[in-house]
Amino acid sequence: MAALCEAFTLCGLGPTGGVGLGSGLLALEPGADPDHVLLTDRGRTATLFKVSDQKPLGCWSVKHGQIITCPVVCNFETHEYIAVHDNKVLRIWKDEDVNLDKVFKATLSAEVYRIHSVPHAEPLVLFRGGGVRTLDVLLEAPQQEIENVISDEVIKWSEAFLEGQQPVVVFVTEKDGDFFVYLQKPKMRSLHKYKLEQQELSNPLSFTAYIRKQIITLLCLYSSDTVYKVMIPLQQNNEEEEQTLSKSLLLNLSISGSVLKGTSFVVLDKDHVAVLGSLAASGEESKECLTIWNTKFQTLQASKELPLGTSGQLWCYGEKFFFTHGKVLTVVMYKCETSSLAAAVGRLKDSQTSDVFSFANWNTLGDEELLVSCQSQQSAALKSESKMTLRSKKNTVVNVQPDTSTVGQFLIVIKHASTAAVEDELGQLLSKAQTPDFQATIGCVITALINRCKTDPTFYPRNFLVQMIQKRDLSYSLCPDLMAVALEKKDVHLLQICLQRFPDIPEEITYTCLKVFLSISDDYLERTDVNLESVICYIDIEPTNREVKTEVVENGFNTELEEDCCSVTGIKETYVTESVEFCPVGPRKAALLNAVLHSAYSETFLLPHLKDLPAQQAVLFLRYLHYLYVKCSEKINTTLPGILSPTINQIMDWMCLLLDAHFTVMVMLPEAKGLLSSMHKFVRAQVRFYSELNKIEGSLQELQRIKCQKEPPAYSIEVLELI
Repeated sequence: MAALCEAFTLCGLGPTGGVGLGSGLLALEPGADPDHVLLTDRGRTATLFKVSDQKPLGCWSVKHGQIITCPVVCNFETHEYIAVHDNKVLRIWKDEDVNLDKVFKATLSAEVYRIHSVPHAEPLVLFRGGGVRTLDVLLEAPQQEIENVISDEVIKWSEAFLEGQQPVVVFVTEKDGDFFVYLQKPKMRSLHKYKLEQQELSNPLSFTAYIRKQIITLLCLYSSDTVYKVMIPLQQNNEEEEQTLSKSLLLNLSISGSVLKGTSFVVLDKDHVAVLGSLAASGEESKECLTIWNTKFQTLQASKELPLGTSGQLWCYGEKFFFTHGKVLTVVMYKCETSSLAAAVGRLKDSQTSDVFSFANWNTLGDEELLVSCQSQQSAALKSESKMTLRSKKNTVVNVQPDTSTVGQFLIVIKHASTAAVEDELGQLLSKAQTPDFQATIGCVITALINRCKTDPTFYPRNFLVQMIQKRDLSYSLCPDLMAVALEKKDVHLLQICLQRFPDIPEEITYTCLKVFLSISDDYLERTDVNLESVICYIDIEPTNREVKTEVVENGFNTELEEDCCSVTGIKETYVTESVEFCPVGPRKAALLNAVLHSAYSETFLLPHLKDLPAQQAVLFLRYLHYLYVKCSEKINTTLPGILSPTINQIMDWMCLLLDAHFTVMVMLPEAKGLLSSMHKFVRAQVRFYSELNKIEGSLQELQRIKCQKEPPAYSIEVLELI
C-alpha cells in the first residue's frame, strides 16, 4: 500500500521567486546530508537547500556569459561540489567557497554529458561520446584523450550504480528512431552494447533503473501509456555482436476508462512506481497529477491533482517527491508499505477521487466534488493512523469520525454566504472535536476563503483569518495566497501576525510587507488594530519630555562624552541627539517593522529586493534600526523588553543588509549623512568600550578563579593586586 502525504513549497521558480530560477530548472540532485538537495537552473546558478527548513544554505553562480551545462552534484566522499560549464570546464568547490572564479578549474578535452555521484565511490564522468572516467583518473590528466564509443547517436538518459566495489554506468542512446543501451564498467574497461526491442507506433519517453542481484532492471515509459521492463545482466560473455534486449509489459497506465499520459516516472520499491503526467478521461479535460501505482497488482494507489501545471520533471529522494507546480518547486512526502491484494483493492476505491486539499482549486469544483474531496481526505487521514493503535481505537472511532457532510457543506456555503454567516458557520465547525485531519481541513477552509476574497471584493472574513493564524500552526506554503490578499486589503494586523508566525515566507513577500509598512501613513495606522506588545516597553515618542541623558549607562557608553571627543564638521549636535533619543516612527509602525525583523530570510535572496526600496524609505528604516541598536546597547544584556521584540543580532543583520543595498545612495543623500556619522561614532564607541573590557579579561578571570578556590569568612578585608 502507498499513500501521498504532506505537501509544501521548497522555493519559488520565477524571476522574483527567490532562487533565481527564471530560466527553468535543469536538475535536482541529493546533497551530502539526507536533508539537503542541490538545484541547478538552466543558466548559471546552483543552490543548496535544506528541505526541512525550506531555506537555501548556499548559492553559487558562474560568470555572465557562461552556462552550467550538466547538473551540479555532490561528491559524497569529500563533500565537495562538482559542476561543468560550457560543456568542457570542470569546477570543484566546498561549502565555504563563495566565488567560483577562485575555485579549482580544469578544462577537459571532450564535452561532458553528465556527472554521476555514487556513495562510497569516486564520481563518474560520462562524456557525450560515450566515454566514462572516474573523477580521480580524469583529474590526473584533464586533457587526456576521451574515446568515442557511439557514432551519430545522442545520449537520452544515463545512471550509475555500484556493484560490489565496481562502478557501473548504463546509458541509453537514440539514432533514427532506434534506441540502444550501453553498459560500461570503467575500472574493468568493459563495454557492452544492446539494441532495445522496438515497440510499434510507440517510442520511449522516459527511463529509470535499479540494480538487484547483479541484474540491472531498466524501466521504460512509452508514449502508448505503458511501462515496460528490460533485464540487463551484469555478467556477460565477451561477444562482439550486438544483442537485442527483449522487454515485458510491467504496467498499463489506465483505470476506469481514464488514461494517464505520463511524462516522467521513478521507482519507489520493487512493487511501486510514481508517474507524473496528465490523467484524461473520455469527454473530459485532462488534468496533470502525480500518481503512485502498484506494479504487482496493476492498481492506482494514490494521486494528487496539480491544477497549476508542471514541467514534466519528477525527482525522488528520501521518501520525498520533488516537482515544479506552477511557479514553485513543490515537495510531497509519501510512504510505501508491503504490497498485499487487500490493500491494493481497498485503496483502488479511494484513488478514483482526488485526495488533494493543498492543490485543490475550489472555484472550479462542483458541490458534489467538494463533498467527495472532503470525504476522501478525511478517510485517508484516518487510515494513516498507526496499526498498533488502530485496534485499541476500534470502539471509539465513531466518536472521532469527522462530520464530512458538515465540512463539505460548509465549503459550499463559503461560495455564496455573507461574511457574518460564514464566520458563524466557522465558529460551529471549529467548536467540534478535532480529528486527525483537522490541520488539512483548516488549510482547505482558508484556501476556499481566499479564493472567494479574490473574486468578491466585498467578502473578507478578517476575524476568522486572524483567529486561525493566532491559534493554529499554519505556514505560508499551506495558504500561499493569504498574505497577497492581506497586502491588497492593506490589512497590516494580519500581515503582522503572519510575519511573526509563518516560518517559510518568501523574501519577496517580506520585502513587499516592509515597503507597505514604511509607506503607510500614521493617520491610517491610528485607525487600525496593531499589536504593540513588542514596542510598548521601550519606545520613546514624546519630544516634549525629551531629556538628554548624561549619566553613564550600564554598558559604559555616554552620548555627550562621545559627541565631545568625536565631533564631525558640518553636523549639528542637536540633529544627532534627536536621531538617537527618540523613535523616528510611531509606535504602530514600529510594531509592524519589528514583525519584519522577526521574519526568517536568506540574505542572498532578500538583498536584490531591498535594492528596490525607495531612498527615503530606506533612510527612515535605517534611522529606526539605529534607534533600536542604541536602545539595545543601553542594557547590559543587550535585550529589549517586550514580547517578540527584535534581538540585537536581528537589528545588526538588517542594518548591514540595508547598508549593502543602499550604501551609495546613503552617502549621496544630504539627510543621511548625519545618520551615518552618528552610527559610525556610536559603533566606534562600542568597539572602544569592548576593547577596554578585553584588556582586563584576564584579571577578571583570575578573580573568578580565586573566588572559587576559597570561601571568605563573613567579614574580611582582602587586597588584590591587578597587574
